[in-house]
Amino acid sequence: MEMKIVDAHAHLWLRQDTVVEGKEIKTLDNGKSMFMGEIRQMLPPFMVDGRNTAEVFLSNMDYAQVSAAIITQEYIDGLQNDYLLEVQQKYPDRFLCCGMVDVREEEYLQHAEQLIGQGFKAIKLPANRFLLPDRRVYLTTDDLMRIFGMMEKQQIILSIDLADGATQVAEMKEIISEFPSLKIAIGHFGMVTRPGWEEQIKLALNSNVMIESGGITWLFNDEFYPFKGAVTAIKEAAAMVGIEKLMWGSDYPRTITAITYRMSYDFVLKSDQLSDEEKTKFLGTNAESFYCFNHLVSLPYIKNMSE
Repeated sequence: MEMKIVDAHAHLWLRQDTVVEGKEIKTLDNGKSMFMGEIRQMLPPFMVDGRNTAEVFLSNMDYAQVSAAIITQEYIDGLQNDYLLEVQQKYPDRFLCCGMVDVREEEYLQHAEQLIGQGFKAIKLPANRFLLPDRRVYLTTDDLMRIFGMMEKQQIILSIDLADGATQVAEMKEIISEFPSLKIAIGHFGMVTRPGWEEQIKLALNSNVMIESGGITWLFNDEFYPFKGAVTAIKEAAAMVGIEKLMWGSDYPRTITAITYRMSYDFVLKSDQLSDEEKTKFLGTNAESFYCFNHLVSLPYIKNMSE
């Protein structure tokens, strides 16, 4: 395989120990977690200590020939800023790590300033979690708009997951209009299996906006590999905004409880519905350019014992 692959949506954590919407999320053993009132298989069962570390992910990346990955965050994993800053410093050519701002807490503007000062090149907002039980945090609030202005000025990338459909699209349009140089990556492929997903995709008609497919195998889990519905969705999105605006993401490690890491992109690579040029852009060069990777590693194919 000659192309270099970049994963635009993955997660790392040392332990999950947090509360979301009043419900506990906590690391257990053998890859399990207590998740909002029920035990879920959060990691593959061989990750017995519950630690989803950079080193384990790098082993998966090397085996699957993935050159680099964007490490995003989500409130359900707890804030991992301290650990991810260490990862970024230790493996600068393999990872670009997003700091995460917690808008549920007071003084989150100062928190964003601190994260940028620490050296994070991207900030994550899990905006799908902003529709709180007692209130809604609008993306266009004064403090968030100040953060976006600061990010635009300092060339910090915004990684954001939106609520289903067009719920937050109008807010995003206002942000894009106000900050036309702010680089934005919208996650989960617009929540593609939900009604109105196309409205999120169309945001990428703006020059500063990209769409990444983190979680697409989760969203099409019911049909399973080779995820023909996901390939169809990629084709539909490319028809709307152009294949050059789309990036592959795995949503590692949650998705590899059902499939292997290689399978999370292999269904694209083996599809006869996409050209070689489309595959190269979607799996690598689009993200390489957007995230400004300059020294992607080349990784050899290692034969399995079963071959």
